[in-house]
Amino acid sequence: MPNANEDTPTALSQAQQRAVSELLRVAPVADDLARRFQQAGFSLALVGGSVRDALLGRLGNDLDFTTDARPEDVLKIVRPWADAVWDVGIAFGTVGAQKAARVGDTDWIFQIEITTYRSEAYDRTSRKPEVSYGDSIEEDLVRRDFTVNAMAVALPEKEFIDPHGGLEDLAARVLRTPGTPEASFSDDPLRMMRAARFAAQLDFEVAPEVVTAMTEMAGRIDIVSAERVQGELNKLLLSDHPRKGLTLLVDTGIAERVLPELPALRLESDEHHRHKDVYEHTLIVLEQAIALEEDGPDLTLRLAALLHDIGKPRTRRFEKDGRVSFHHHEVVGAKMTKKRLTALKYSNELVKDVSRLVELHLRFHGYGTGEWTDSAVRRYVRDAGPLLSRLHKLTRSDCTTRNKRKAAALSRAYDGLEERIAQLQEQEELDAIRPDLDGNQIMEILGVGPGPVVGKAYKHMLEMRLEHGPMEHDQAVSTLKEWWAEQT
Repeated sequence: MPNANEDTPTALSQAQQRAVSELLRVAPVADDLARRFQQAGFSLALVGGSVRDALLGRLGNDLDFTTDARPEDVLKIVRPWADAVWDVGIAFGTVGAQKAARVGDTDWIFQIEITTYRSEAYDRTSRKPEVSYGDSIEEDLVRRDFTVNAMAVALPEKEFIDPHGGLEDLAARVLRTPGTPEASFSDDPLRMMRAARFAAQLDFEVAPEVVTAMTEMAGRIDIVSAERVQGELNKLLLSDHPRKGLTLLVDTGIAERVLPELPALRLESDEHHRHKDVYEHTLIVLEQAIALEEDGPDLTLRLAALLHDIGKPRTRRFEKDGRVSFHHHEVVGAKMTKKRLTALKYSNELVKDVSRLVELHLRFHGYGTGEWTDSAVRRYVRDAGPLLSRLHKLTRSDCTTRNKRKAAALSRAYDGLEERIAQLQEQEELDAIRPDLDGNQIMEILGVGPGPVVGKAYKHMLEMRLEHGPMEHDQAVSTLKEWWAEQT
């Protein structure tokens, strides 16, 4: 790869030096693959995000290549070489492969995608791009989404190809399109969401002309499938700077099309300013929840933080005394969350978990600041179930008051709750609370067969367990018989 010219800014020179180092690291795999393509009469180049990340010094084990070989030829070259090959993306010209290799003293497993030079565009009514193959790498690069992703390194000679000034944009930390943003977004409207995603992932600024095009063309996102929208939203939310991407989506009007509940949080302040800016509060809660994550980005927690107050606009009431209320916004919000996430094609399990967290996010405040009873603790743990750890994080994050004394009091109160949970967990199996009698025992004691009465009895015994804790067998039998006597 050539060095930067003398008049090139230092940032560019440093970026190229990082790229050389990164490319040398993956050279055993990349060069070996490139030689196989050469022997078959084809070209191969590292491209797109892989080159960008190499220049940023963050190239991982995901390698993207482009080639003039057609997919069927790519398969013939790759199959004898790779440890695994898949062709699920072959309709779009992409072949995937996996290759284990030792790099220095470390064993790596590389995830590889090889895509034939191509151009693609949407027609105005289609949800899927029309793919046609190109004959040159220049033609391929001009159809890429942003200049920082429109760079390539020809292999194995390591020739740097940058026809659209991506290196300069990378140094300036700005997102521009290779051609006009209008043409780029018309080709694939999802690129508007990708702009927000890359801004969040890379902490880059988006060029003004790109923001303008996003705003003017926001309605074009409607033709993109929910699955593709969800994929970009997930990557944005799991990034290091999701606020940056979300703000861009809201400001350009794209969020209004894909996640309208978010911009709806920008409620007009009442004349006395007696309630918070719910939109700004939500973004702070998201950031505070992220700060509490322990094992890496948690999509369920981040979605719950983003959506926890979406029921407020529908439940806002101006009371006679001048206060603003949002009664039952957590219940309304849970229903809205389920509807939106279902529309975005999220899994049933994730929809259920996020909706449950939204529903429970105010439960802690319902108990006030007094001492938690054993019964209240059991119900809190039972209702949260496996989401308890996330509920802890969400509830703590939901405190955004600037009143330090109030914030400290809330924190101490929640500390107290967690201590009570820990104490009870030592005494009881709180994570799996069940009645002290199961269904078979209930039927035997009451002398009844399967039916609704067994379910009612079971529910009563569960309530007794939550209210009073574990009971000895004889006490449980007596409690069941007392209830039965009241039913007859």
